[in-house]
Amino acid sequence: MTNELDDRLMLSDLLADLGGIAADRVFLRPMPGTATEADLIAKVDGDHKTLCELIDGTLVEKAMGSRESGLNVEMIGILREWVRKHNLGVLLGSDGMVRLFAGRVRMPDTSFIAWGRLPGRRWPKAAIWDVAPNLAVEVLSDGNTPREMELKRGDYFKSGVELVWEIDPEARTVDVYTSEDSHTRLNEADTLGGGAVLPGFSLALADLFGELDQQG
Repeated sequence: MTNELDDRLMLSDLLADLGGIAADRVFLRPMPGTATEADLIAKVDGDHKTLCELIDGTLVEKAMGSRESGLNVEMIGILREWVRKHNLGVLLGSDGMVRLFAGRVRMPDTSFIAWGRLPGRRWPKAAIWDVAPNLAVEVLSDGNTPREMELKRGDYFKSGVELVWEIDPEARTVDVYTSEDSHTRLNEADTLGGGAVLPGFSLALADLFGELDQQG
């Protein structure tokens, strides 16, 4: 009985440390605290492809539904047109792994990385890129908790990310973060700008969220 109670307490502590996420998002093999980057790559690139992140030796599945994925694809398409037109850098999707610092590999739903952050201004060949994005975009899903997103933002800005967009498909809002503690909330009537990270970029959020209303 004591061992079972200890196990429950340990799991409870782990879930709290990960932001109060659901237990079924945590992989138990490898045992939490022992997972490596090789284990992460095997999950992401394996036969049963699973999007997950490496957080201090624990593999945590990304929370993303089909609706969120579709909206993320729309955002990538819009950003790609601007980034390619001005030759600003590289975009990664939700399976793009970036090593923010030791023990922390994140997979933003969309990452923009300026050429100047890439060695030799070229695409790295490694499965995990050792670089922090200039812009990290997260499309919120039901499985995300406020504390989890707070921890993600902490990782992003600690590693050198300059701008974070958190897109909420249900509320049809975008929270624009320029630091961990400084953000502006935009709604469907507003225009999203790229600031110093994507100079000149602008997007009417009515156009982005309008994709959710499309029908055949």
